[in-house]
Amino acid sequence: MLIKGIFLFLVLLLSMPISALNNELVPKNEALAIQQISQIVEETIRTEAKNNGSAHRDVHFKAHGCVKAEFSILTLPDALSVGIFAEARKYPAWIRYSNASGKVQDDSIGDGRGMAIKLMGVKSSQSGTQDFVMINHPVFFVKNAADYIEFQKTVAQDAAYKFFFPGFNPLNFRLQELAIAIAIRSRKVDNPLDTQYWSTTPYRMGDTAIKFSARPCAKAIHSSSAETTSPNFLRSNMQKQLSDNDACFDFMVQLRTKPLEMPIEDPTIEWNEQDSSFIPVAKITIPAQTFDTPEQQKFCEDLSFTPWHAVLDHQPLGGINRVRKAVYETSSRVRHELNGIERHEPTGF
Repeated sequence: MLIKGIFLFLVLLLSMPISALNNELVPKNEALAIQQISQIVEETIRTEAKNNGSAHRDVHFKAHGCVKAEFSILTLPDALSVGIFAEARKYPAWIRYSNASGKVQDDSIGDGRGMAIKLMGVKSSQSGTQDFVMINHPVFFVKNAADYIEFQKTVAQDAAYKFFFPGFNPLNFRLQELAIAIAIRSRKVDNPLDTQYWSTTPYRMGDTAIKFSARPCAKAIHSSSAETTSPNFLRSNMQKQLSDNDACFDFMVQLRTKPLEMPIEDPTIEWNEQDSSFIPVAKITIPAQTFDTPEQQKFCEDLSFTPWHAVLDHQPLGGINRVRKAVYETSSRVRHELNGIERHEPTGF
């Protein structure tokens, strides 16, 4: 009877609409963990500012550049015509490319690479903007808020290895997370305009959930002409390409079609593309331009990106995104305060 009951439950579960399974599962002590994480981030930024004379982001500190772009929504079927994708139109956008580390280091050092998109003139968003934050790997190496606080503590001690090996008991080793972190650091990138980026975490798409990705258009790849010897070669290769040529990305979404295999609360698990392939919903065009100037670099540094700059139909989902809501807000608030800069969202170029 027990086996029959379990079987009937699974049949019922799998027959339910996907939207019925989008409810987030918030752990009991998550709010306290997020508060502690935010406190660590604030203390870190304030300490760094005291030592260096200015405050900066706790992660993704080194920017390769902020570029002007156009985000063009495609004509889509009804199932995808949700939120900002409801109509075919164009949005002006700023895109910031960066290293993932919280310190400035040579671009040849293994690191994650980030692509953060900010659409402007989004009237249905409280901030007036819609941000899409991505890294160049499909999954993240931290599962939840409880693990994130452990990671932050080890980073603050300059001993990140302790996060993956928190003691002598092999049962407590985080080997899956270690494999992901190594994979992220091992990805070879010669030009930020030539690599694919993923959200790693899920987001609402109306009544269902998605992950999203930005993939370079095939015709826009120019890595064969890239150099990798200077400490800032990622910025240099971007500027070299954009001096004479446009860049292009396909912005895509992946629908959550199998709830059991596509969890909301665990971003270390990749949603299999064989179960649900990425579907193009917009085209990103980055026109030829000069962005590598002191004025543009300062503008880039003062920008704030967060997954929570979003319309309701694209609200972030899952524990790591709930952590990001507090952490990104804390990081932005503290560094702008310490640097004496007013926070505001851009409305145009």
